[in-house]
Amino acid sequence: MNSTASLVENLDRGPLSKDEMAALVARDIPHGSYVNLGIGQPTLVADHLPEGSEVVLHTENGMLNMGPAATPGQVDPDLTNAGKIPVTELPGAAYFHHADSFAMMRGGHLDVCVLGAFQVSAVGDLANWHTGKPHAIPAVGGAMDLAIGAKKVFVMMTLFAKDGAPKLVRECSYPLTGLGCVDRVYTDLATFRVGPEGTTVLETFGVTYDELAARLDLDLASASGVGQVPPGRPS
Repeated sequence: MNSTASLVENLDRGPLSKDEMAALVARDIPHGSYVNLGIGQPTLVADHLPEGSEVVLHTENGMLNMGPAATPGQVDPDLTNAGKIPVTELPGAAYFHHADSFAMMRGGHLDVCVLGAFQVSAVGDLANWHTGKPHAIPAVGGAMDLAIGAKKVFVMMTLFAKDGAPKLVRECSYPLTGLGCVDRVYTDLATFRVGPEGTTVLETFGVTYDELAARLDLDLASASGVGQVPPGRPS
């Protein structure tokens, strides 16, 4: 591992697996937070939360204090997350109407949400519900409510699409979910802070900063503060 005052380059590991990415996200969620995990890869974060963190997981179909994914023998067909994945419940779990769940999301009651994305811009714009391609099925779900309602938004995605195109871009070309809403981006090759001041590389995995900069059409900066949660977005 190479380290400077401004950046950690993990050259001995990477690209990261989905579970390794989820573990990074879990590491950076503050103790005692109320957190929503989006459909898809973000649900893996539930399996990597540190013991004793007291993070309360929210699922938009109406549950608080959701536990990790259910293993064989634990599956209850009536107990699923928003992605229809069987989950467990933790002591003190509560259930409520879908409308109440969205009121929590829209009312600023969630500290963090973790979402997947098709694209994130250098300043934190999010595109994660539609690629704009003909006949593609749009699926916004509660993403726009979470992106704007949560105090901090973390995105978990691969850095490059299957065709090699970067998913962290200067400007999103896909239909937007929210403007300036993303705080951090966790990928298989690097972790970034994004926002009004642009894109900052916090940590790399299996690549150097220079190699990363050569593949992204962005004005990248490197910064200290690895492992620290960024301040909330300006109101």
